Amino acid sequence: MAFRKPAVDPIAVAQTQQAQESRQVEAAFQKGITALRDFIAPSSAEFSSSFFQMGTRFARTFYVYGYPRQVYTGWLSSMVNLDEVMDISMYIYPVESQVVLENLRKKVTQLEAGLQLDAEKGKVRDPGKQAAVTDAEDMRDRLQVGEERFFRFALYFTIYAESRDELEFVSNKVESLLGQQLVYSKPATAQQEQAFSSTIPQLTDQLQIRRNMSTGALSTSFPFTSADLSQENGILYGVNMHNSGLVIFDRFSLENGNSVVFAKSGAGKSFSVKLEALRSMMLGTEIFIVDPENEYQKLCEAVGGAYVRLSLNSAVRINPFDLPRVVDNEEADNALRSNLITLHGLLRLMMGGAQAQLVGGNAALMPALSPAEESDLDTALIDTYARAGITNDPLTHTGTPPTINDLYDTLLHMGGTGPQLAQRLRKYTSGTFAGIFSQQSNIDINNPMVVFNIRDLEDELRPVAMYIVLNYIWNRTKTDMKKRILIVDEAWQLMKYEDSANFLFSIAKRARKYGLGITTVTQDVEDFMGSRMGRAIVANSSMQFLMKQSTSAVDVLSDVFKLTSEEKKRLSQFPVGQGLFFAGQNHVHIQVIASPTETSLISTSPTSNNRTEMSENIDLQNGGATAAAGTIDLANRLTPSS
Repeated sequence: MAFRKPAVDPIAVAQTQQAQESRQVEAAFQKGITALRDFIAPSSAEFSSSFFQMGTRFARTFYVYGYPRQVYTGWLSSMVNLDEVMDISMYIYPVESQVVLENLRKKVTQLEAGLQLDAEKGKVRDPGKQAAVTDAEDMRDRLQVGEERFFRFALYFTIYAESRDELEFVSNKVESLLGQQLVYSKPATAQQEQAFSSTIPQLTDQLQIRRNMSTGALSTSFPFTSADLSQENGILYGVNMHNSGLVIFDRFSLENGNSVVFAKSGAGKSFSVKLEALRSMMLGTEIFIVDPENEYQKLCEAVGGAYVRLSLNSAVRINPFDLPRVVDNEEADNALRSNLITLHGLLRLMMGGAQAQLVGGNAALMPALSPAEESDLDTALIDTYARAGITNDPLTHTGTPPTINDLYDTLLHMGGTGPQLAQRLRKYTSGTFAGIFSQQSNIDINNPMVVFNIRDLEDELRPVAMYIVLNYIWNRTKTDMKKRILIVDEAWQLMKYEDSANFLFSIAKRARKYGLGITTVTQDVEDFMGSRMGRAIVANSSMQFLMKQSTSAVDVLSDVFKLTSEEKKRLSQFPVGQGLFFAGQNHVHIQVIASPTETSLISTSPTSNNRTEMSENIDLQNGGATAAAGTIDLANRLTPSS
């Protein structure tokens, strides 16, 4: 019995195959959407002759084809540090020295033959050929003794932008930057895909546009030179965001040790300043701080510092008539005269000066001292010191100095404008502000950190207090030569008054001679930079730190510090703790970092841990001072268990 095979239905077979293919495609699709490459790959890639588009971003790849006769160390760092999104790829191919020597021998022969033919034909000497012969012979000598090696070098870079117009702008900027150094580049026309593949990290040089370089020339292309701010000595300021290196720097290695810190409220300026102070103390630097907002109390307590609270209710007394015990003979001869000049500025500030002050809640212009009043005040100051037995002779400077009360009596009983001046000074002797600055000083602090808190003083008295405290610190600085840092927070309060601004500037200008570095901190950039003395203080500060700014302050700082357009744009967008760090001629983008222990010591955040009070707060009772007893062992203070 015979059996016949049933006929195959082609339609059914086709449907079956189609269903299988659909399932395979679906499976492949389901597998593909969970693959890692789909998360990191762009949504699309479209290549044109002179640029390409990756997703929504435009890009262009260049190759470098021309170099000057001599290249210098760091020529590439200007492009590396450019604030643009860029990929840079370098390919280095070693070449056998014997092959290079043979080629150089042939090349020298050709060049010398060409020079000889030119001479026989009476042509003018070609300097280019002569220089080529000299270079080739010099290279042969170096290769022969093993002093140099030979390489083939290729340099490509890809720039990115958000639009075609921005791409053209960045392209012109980069080409101009390289062209200034006689380094010439071109877009990889009609080869953008191959050029892009040469710049991504897969080690495929598909362009193969190379240049011969020796070891010395090749070493100049090392990209991380100018952006590196690391020294063997100094403290850690943060991490270099350009190359992830550490910014370790000694501010006293610059022309002067002065620094300015500009930042809006909450940008991290106090944190960075306190961190610098803490780390500087570990290296033996003494710290003075003028604290108008009670931000440094926790740090002072953590390291066992001396905390001086100035207020009308406090027993603390600082006499502005105190003279420094100067060791330098030249300074000793001028000690009285210098203090008289300082007192003139202080008394103008006390009596109103020519500055707008708040009177009854409204701004009012207080009367300035007339020339006659200035003259009478000068005479009264000299007479007041003379009555206390103090003259220009340095031997008399050890006596008890006079006080504002003595000056008041002198003015009251002299002729001319003296009685009127005495009345204007009366509120500091027997009026509302009496006591705090009208009696003999009762503090003599010997401590590696001293904080003067003026938060509890009235607004009108704050500039006067800052002036007197600065004068006290300045006199203390001149008594002995030590490495010190003076931190003046909210310095804009001093900049509002010409005399106090002049005094701060004079200290900043002379500080280096006495080993003092001044850190000026402010959040009111417009008021500070609007002052002539404020700009002068910035000019006399070798180190600057610009953190996040308000939009209105960006234009001011951009004009002063000559920021690039990208730096200007970022200045208002920095996250907390980041900023532009200027040190001399170098500047980098840094992130301030601190260890957990340091953070717990200096953070004023409400969430930070409270620490046991360890400071030696100056509590003066009955005219006596409780001061630091012995030297603080800072290393022990900074352990987590302290």
